[in-house]
Parts: sequence; structure tokens; C-alpha cells
Amino acid sequence: MPPPESPMHKLDQLLFENTFARLPDSFHSRLKPTPLPAPYLVSFNADAARLIDLDSEEMSRADFAEHFTGNRLLPGAEPLSMLYAGHQFGQFVPQLGDGRAILLGEIRNRAGELWDVQLKGAGITPYSRQGDGRAVLRSSIREYLCSEAMHGLGIPTSRALCIVGSDEEVYRERIETAAVITRLAPSHVRFGSFEVFFYRGQHEQIATLADYVIARHFPDLSNDADKYQLFLNEVTQRTAKLMAQWQAVGFSHGVMNTDNMSILGLTFDYGPFGFMESYDPGYICNHSDPRGRYAYDQQPQVGLWNLACLAQALSPLIPTEQAHAVLDGYAPAYHQHYAELMGAKLGLGNTTLDDIQLIASLLEMMRSSHIDYTNLFRGLGNFDSAADASNSLLRDQFIDRAAFDSWAESYRARLQHQPGTDSERKARMDAVNPKYILRNYLAQSAIEMAEQQRDFSEIDRLLALLGKPFDEQPGMERYAAIPPDWARQIEVSCSS
Repeated sequence: MPPPESPMHKLDQLLFENTFARLPDSFHSRLKPTPLPAPYLVSFNADAARLIDLDSEEMSRADFAEHFTGNRLLPGAEPLSMLYAGHQFGQFVPQLGDGRAILLGEIRNRAGELWDVQLKGAGITPYSRQGDGRAVLRSSIREYLCSEAMHGLGIPTSRALCIVGSDEEVYRERIETAAVITRLAPSHVRFGSFEVFFYRGQHEQIATLADYVIARHFPDLSNDADKYQLFLNEVTQRTAKLMAQWQAVGFSHGVMNTDNMSILGLTFDYGPFGFMESYDPGYICNHSDPRGRYAYDQQPQVGLWNLACLAQALSPLIPTEQAHAVLDGYAPAYHQHYAELMGAKLGLGNTTLDDIQLIASLLEMMRSSHIDYTNLFRGLGNFDSAADASNSLLRDQFIDRAAFDSWAESYRARLQHQPGTDSERKARMDAVNPKYILRNYLAQSAIEMAEQQRDFSEIDRLLALLGKPFDEQPGMERYAAIPPDWARQIEVSCSS
């Protein structure tokens, strides 16, 4: 019989270690969060709490919100803001840093994992650049829900522990109320964390940071003579896989600046993101990106461009030819992962070149017919492979029925080479094709209820729903519906 698990921790029992705080002062600025008046708990994520062994009952404490705004520091916390630079929309900005985020420290859980605990919206830092250092309730709800939606989809991401609100006024396009979201991640080091020291000519700091990241996250590389090249390769492969996962699920990040790119291949720094609805390869989710630099179909190439910026920042440690060889591995890795994911969405194994054409043909028909990306792939699980099947529910979604009939015949022929029955294939497909995604109108509905009525029930309802996006969840079918007409008016931008 396995030994019983030790009890979960109270707030004052969390085990902080704070390895990033042990780096020299040139990597960060120590400061305390700016007090937030009269904070109140908006939502608490018990699933994320387990990552740091936090007892969920602690959310009921009268001072819980005080701790997760930084009004009261948790025992062992060493708050700081991280320094970095970055390429924003292709232009290098020499100093950015955490302009509204404060890292409380790192907590080690019973599994031996270290988790950053970061407050986003905790006030002015040395990197705020004339900003107020605050987040607003609207954007905090979006990030909270999306990070957990991505986790539910099996995509690497930062996590969200809770949202704390306040009636303090914050000025954006309109007057809004302040909020703080607590983010958890194995690390918040990003590509731009290396770039800032490269452009300053501070090569010693580049090596110090690389050694720190390798020791913390890639310890098997620590004693290798080519550890920096192998480190770059790890980041490259993880980024390639992440881009393939984004594309396969129809997710657009919206602001793929190098300062928003995780060194661990995580999705983080959620802003004007969007899950594509009607299939459009040129989909732009960010109203602040009129030229479409970060459009859906540009994301894989931008991932490589950003990796090239990282490779340049690491050039004092890695010979040019070796760095080029690493980057040359990005495209094959991306295409392999994408082909495997898309093949699985069609219920296929061992994706072939012919399958790639089958997938491409389907996507083109979806584009020309403006078909909902998520619902179409979910519906394909019901494809009847019998020779005389009409598949009318699928067929009627396409403008060109004859084109669908031709595609369906090719798909049917391909399925003859797959083992198992249609029902077995449907089970495989339903396990990779979500029924529920965080559509913008769903997030907007939760935001409006929170802002206008101080009703946070929809946030919690969506949190539960999106935690199991592949399940049918009877009674929740309306959350899989295509957007209502009013949803076309929703715009998200870099302030989101």
C-alpha cells in the first residue's frame, strides 16, 4: 500500500526557494508590489493550486486576496521584476522587463518541481515605461480562462491560480477596474531575457543566464561540451512543437514578440489571442496588427524568426555554423509535428504524403465555405465510411457539394487502410478534436457579467467546461455553438 500523501499546505507553509533571486542584481529589480485597495477574490483555480501543494480551503481566508495582490507578502517571498528586451513587431526595443508583473518567488512542491508565482498587475516597476503597472479585470479574465483552456487542450502553457479584483480605477480605452492575476510557470525566462545582454555587449551575463536555465531545466546538458548548442536545440524543438499545436487547434497568440516567447516552449503572456472560428488561414486576432505580422498562418515562420533572434543573442556562446545547423532543424520538426497532429484529427495513423494533400484539400474547402474550424473537425468523427453513406450533415456545410463528395471518396478510401470500426475511430478523433474552445464571445459574456453585475459565476463555469474540452458534457452544448451575430463586433488589441 502506498504511503498516504502529506497534507496540503497553508499559505504560511508554502516552500519558497527563489533561485532566480540568487542571480546578480543585473537580472532583476527587487521591489514590493503596490498596494491594491479593498481587494476581493474573483475566481480561484483548485487544479492549479495543487501544483504548489496549496490547500484549496485557504481561498476562504479573510486575508487570501491580500496575499495575492501583494498587499501582504507570503512568508519566504522575495518579490522582484525581471529584466529583458525584445523584438516587438520586428523592431528591437532595448529594454522592456516586467512592467506590471512581480515574481514573488519559486515554490517547490512535493514532486520536487519549482513553480514561479508571479502577480500580473501588481503595480509600477522600474520597467513600466510610464505605465501604471496595473492589469484590468477584462484582460485578467481572458488570460485566466485561456491559460487553463490551453492546459485542457494539452498545450504547454503558464497556469492561472486566481484573479483578485478591486474597485480601483484604471484608464485604458475607457475607465476600467483593476485586477491581479496570479500566474504559475516553471520559468518566466524568455528569448528577450538573453537579447537584453547581447545588445548591451554583456556576454558574461548571457553565459550566467544560460548556465542557470540549463541547470534548472535541462540538467542533463550541464556537463556536455556543447551544452549551449544543445540548449538552443531544445528550445528550437519545443518551439516547433508548440507552433504545430497552436496551428492544429486553430489558436492565434496575437503578439509573438520575442519578449513573449518562453524559453521552455510554453504559451504565455496572453493578450489579444483568439481561437479561429470560420477557417481563414490569414486570420488576424489582434486589432493592433493591421498588417498581419502575427496572423494565424504566419505563426510557424515567426517562431523560426524569433529563434533566429535568440540564436543571435547566444552567438557569444555558440559558433555560427552550429547555430545554423540547429535552426535548420526547426522546419522539419514543425512539419512532422503538424502532420501528425492533423492526421490524428482525421483519425489517421502514420501520416503519409497523400494524407498531407487530403488535409490541405479539406482546409481549402473549409476556407472557401467559411466553415467553423473546431466544429467541422469535431463533426468529422461522425463520418460514415460505408460506401453508400451520404454524410449529409457534413456535406451540407460546404458550398461546393461536388468537391466535398470527391474529398469524401478519397477519405473513405484512406479509412479502409485504418484498423478498427467507425465508432473506434470516432473515439480516437473525439480525443483530439475539442468540442469546446474559448471563443471570444464566451469570454466576453463572462467579462460583461463580472463588470456589470459583479457576477463571477460564468468565469467558474467556463473554467470547469474548458478543463475538459474533449468531453461531451451534457447540458453544455450551447457553449459549442457558432458565435452569435453580435460577436463580430468584438475587437481585441494589445491592451487586451
